[in-house]
Amino acid sequence: MKRLLTIALFATTMTLSSCDKSVKHPSENPLTAEWNTPYGIPPFDEIRDEHYAPALKYAMAQHLAEIDAIATNHDEPTFDNVMLAFDRSGELLSRVSLTFEMICAAEKNDNLTEVEEEMMPLLAAHYDQILMNDALFAKIKTLYDKRGALELDAAQMRLLEKTYNDFVRAGALLSPEQKEQLKAINAELSLTAVKFGSNLLAETNDFELVLSSSELDGLPAGVRDAAADRAKQSGREDKWVFTLHKPSLIPFLTYSTRRDLREQIYKAYLNRGNNGNKHDNKALINDFIRLRTEKAHLLGYECYADYVIADQMAQNKSAVYDLLGEIWVPALERAKSELEEMKTMFRRDNPSAEFASWDWWFYAEKVRRRNYSLDEEMLRPYFALDNVRHGIFFLANRLYGITFRPVKIPAYHKECSAFEVLDKDETLLGVLYFDYFPRDGKGAGAWCGYYREPMYDTEGKRVPPVVSIVCNFTRPVGNTPALLNIDEVGTLFHEFGHALHFLFSDTKYRGLLGVEGDFVELPSQIMENWAFEPALLSEYAMHYRSGDVISKSLVEKLRRSAHFNQGFMTTELVAAALSDLEIHSLNKYEEKIDVEAFEYQVLNEKRGLIPQIEPRYRYTYFSHIFDGGYSAGYYFYIWAEVLDKDAFEAFRESKDIFDRRIAERFRREVLSRGGEDDGMNLYRAFRGANPDKTPLLKARGLWNEPEVEESAEVTPIAENDNSDF
Repeated sequence: MKRLLTIALFATTMTLSSCDKSVKHPSENPLTAEWNTPYGIPPFDEIRDEHYAPALKYAMAQHLAEIDAIATNHDEPTFDNVMLAFDRSGELLSRVSLTFEMICAAEKNDNLTEVEEEMMPLLAAHYDQILMNDALFAKIKTLYDKRGALELDAAQMRLLEKTYNDFVRAGALLSPEQKEQLKAINAELSLTAVKFGSNLLAETNDFELVLSSSELDGLPAGVRDAAADRAKQSGREDKWVFTLHKPSLIPFLTYSTRRDLREQIYKAYLNRGNNGNKHDNKALINDFIRLRTEKAHLLGYECYADYVIADQMAQNKSAVYDLLGEIWVPALERAKSELEEMKTMFRRDNPSAEFASWDWWFYAEKVRRRNYSLDEEMLRPYFALDNVRHGIFFLANRLYGITFRPVKIPAYHKECSAFEVLDKDETLLGVLYFDYFPRDGKGAGAWCGYYREPMYDTEGKRVPPVVSIVCNFTRPVGNTPALLNIDEVGTLFHEFGHALHFLFSDTKYRGLLGVEGDFVELPSQIMENWAFEPALLSEYAMHYRSGDVISKSLVEKLRRSAHFNQGFMTTELVAAALSDLEIHSLNKYEEKIDVEAFEYQVLNEKRGLIPQIEPRYRYTYFSHIFDGGYSAGYYFYIWAEVLDKDAFEAFRESKDIFDRRIAERFRREVLSRGGEDDGMNLYRAFRGANPDKTPLLKARGLWNEPEVEESAEVTPIAENDNSDF
């Protein structure tokens, strides 16, 4: 997932203060001083926790001064003195806040939690003050109203129109009273997000399943070794510790023969934030929905989902519901068939019990072994982490001609590694950090972000970005390297796709960096299509001990099992997207929401979700939609999958999945352009047509060839019609 780290701002006059009396002048603070570092990376080896608050406050004050200079300029508004000046403002704040938020996501501690709780409402208020600045907006509106006569080029026009729309969506047209109300809502939302994320991190870290040797039946040696290593780190010899981090949780659910222990750990995972303790998230979820509903109403929308989706490719909820519904029905039916196949095995082992959600991984793996003579542990030895990374680098070189060179530079944690990324002409595209393994201070999941955004300086020179991929993968144990499972391999390809999007970005204006949320996963998800292609596997899937390339028979088993368990995986994914959309489609908030009952009603009662499948994320730990930037947007992944599967068809159609000409077109029309145009226009420029859902349905094993009558006529899709979704 691409972690969307939300920044919002401060408003009134601020006095610079510091947690550390020694930090008095900005030049003494490494965050606000010149970054005389290799590649312009943050000065990680100098930054301390107490530097963040004063640096953020100083950077906000500087940004406000830059905005005030634009708003009070008495010259006639022009593109240069308004739009260009606004686009260049806040560069220091961007640097500091990006660093702060990336560190809080990957290496949080109690001190940083306190700083977050102090600073996020201030940041929210800061951006509100700017986006609701009447004098500044008046200048932007003046240019917007006469934009047809300004002789702007395409990028300038796009920046003007996009900026105007951003201001309107942020409340620029509201009355003074409404603006104050919206500012209060945004400040409360920012603090609520910090609390939600902190609760989830604590709930995830607080649980441990501590086992003795007699309780390890069924677990492969590598899984046992990892659990023993975890126990040793906490001083518990002759014990094995399993946690709620996915590299520990999923292997346990997949292989442990102890059904009671599978139930215990899975229920702990499902109930994070739902335990009635100080880390319970249910009240915060109610706060989110109350505040977001109020915000939507203030801005003229019936519900928060309408507000979010109006600015996406989908444009309206109906288009999203149509897509999700078209996938939900066949996916659920396939999942029911998968369940029936597993129940036969289950009844033999448990004649008097009912199949439950914590049984799915265990019996699905049994089915995979029986039907395909394949299991995860057969594959792991071929997916050593360094080999997978080599495969990704090889793919990027084949497609785009770029190269990666390891560099020793400061990092925020000793486990990070870094590479300089060189274009085919050996110019620097950027710097790429990798941070692979779970830690107590790191959020769950995987994401890609940047410490310095791709941009152009005032002299027109491109400033290469500093990008970071953060994951929670299986750790190495002893002399055995980190051996990834199939899901982790796909995740690394996915996040690398986001990194390429940042590294290739070549937009003239910072305000055009962003793309629609339901477009942003296209660059990441398309990379997953190459991960298990035989032509690429032969380059990187080598046994970590023998060095032997993965055998053709194993590759064939992988190919034949491509649709294995897809009913389950698609159902849990779409279930999460639907639960997100439903709770953000409430058009009023009158009484407290029972979040468990609401989820059950919209998924199980309304849509028939079977009790043996849980949505991929339940509300109390649904970080994507409550503190991760995907509110009313978890559907983004499915929407973008229509795009990525159709886009990959271009390579298949060429008979060369490494076709450099197609890759260059994808880079030119999609990866380099940021938000210079609407996502659908960017996609059509690459593909030459609207996206087709068929490749997605086929990839997930949900496609049934339609019966076409000979006399049937094909109706062309209108140029601006999104109904093909």
